[in-house]
Amino acid sequence: MQSESKKRVDIARLQAEVAAAGVEVLSAHCAADRVRLQYSSQDIVAFCEQSTLKKAIASAEALYRFFAQIEAQMKRREGSII
Repeated sequence: MQSESKKRVDIARLQAEVAAAGVEVLSAHCAADRVRLQYSSQDIVAFCEQSTLKKAIASAEALYRFFAQIEAQMKRREGSII
């Protein structure tokens, strides 16, 4: 099996998948904002299924870690260009 750095990257597919993921993340952000603006965090905790909230929180945390890693890589790359 080839190492990740040696794999050929299908750039067009990568760009399309990242663009599609960006749209889906924006959609999730909008959905969360609708809930946030309509209900208090106290009501959400009191009346929503805890398992649903835990899954949503885990997903948000995973997205944060992923994009923080990408951001750090971008900053390293920008720093090496300057």
